[in-house]
Amino acid sequence: MKRSELGRFPLLLGVLVSAVLGSTSCRSNTDEMLAAADLFISTLSEDQRGRAVFAFEDDERLRWHFIPPEMFPRAGVALKEMNPEQRDRAHDLIKSALSQSGYMTTVQIMELEDVLQELEGGGRLARDSEEYVLSVFGTPSADTSWGWRFEGHHVSLHFTIVGGAVISSSPAFLGANPAEVLDGPSKGLRALADKEDAARTLLQALDAGQREMAMISDVAPRDIVTGTELEIDPLTPVGIGATMLSQEQRSLLMDLIRAYTSVMAEGIAAYRLERLDEAGIDKIAFAWAGGLERGEQHYYRVQGPTFLIEYDNTQNDANHIHSVWREFDGDFGRDLLREHVSSNPH
Repeated sequence: MKRSELGRFPLLLGVLVSAVLGSTSCRSNTDEMLAAADLFISTLSEDQRGRAVFAFEDDERLRWHFIPPEMFPRAGVALKEMNPEQRDRAHDLIKSALSQSGYMTTVQIMELEDVLQELEGGGRLARDSEEYVLSVFGTPSADTSWGWRFEGHHVSLHFTIVGGAVISSSPAFLGANPAEVLDGPSKGLRALADKEDAARTLLQALDAGQREMAMISDVAPRDIVTGTELEIDPLTPVGIGATMLSQEQRSLLMDLIRAYTSVMAEGIAAYRLERLDEAGIDKIAFAWAGGLERGEQHYYRVQGPTFLIEYDNTQNDANHIHSVWREFDGDFGRDLLREHVSSNPH
């Protein structure tokens, strides 16, 4: 059975999700998300609906990237194509999945396209803060399998809802170019500041021996290692494990992890942390590559049994960030499909 067949067994999967998730708080975001998705779809014209809404099983659901639209055309309806009401409903759907700070970060990343337009003076890429596309997969319902994607340059957010619960919020990619705006009205803006600062705080808290364990290379990779692979495996070398950290350092490691989970709405963030905790915080490792000083090319990863965080800042003189949250079995809701197949052979 193909993993895209997840949507063909909504009732059985609803039971399975209930068993797997129990009363986890990730359900708390589903009602708001469902209502927002219904309202968004209801505002679309027939032509827009034909371009924005796909079957849950459609391969388009698994297609993703974080590069500019000229380099990777996206299916769906872009914000720039929407009237004010449609745009408001689209933003309501985005807000339903993100925390207030996560939503503001996403908007800042989109607005950086206008900064790039000024910096580049109308280069080969037509930078546009409204060239971000929303797509829905399946029929939003408390009983069915459905999902949605919001994507454009440096933003790729994916949500899978099965049996009335948000069971997957990954891949979740956020980038920033420039990482820090150096001139103009937005001078000083650092859209992803928490993701760099929390990692540096942890790195600086390590003693010389610990830092040597954490360092996996003197040279940072040119980009996140996993790229846009659909399925990922744990990366090696892993760096320094949580068992080698003091209690204070472990707290700083969790602060770094929360810089990623806190992008999501409260219930979704709590579900991520529940999975992480159940898999074992002692099994989490932190790794760094590249320069240690600000302004130098650098990369880090945080890896646990269930998840992977990657962050890279090497392009544009180390002023261009790529960051991503991935789950080894959970991206696009794959884990539930596998459990379903093993429990219910077809």
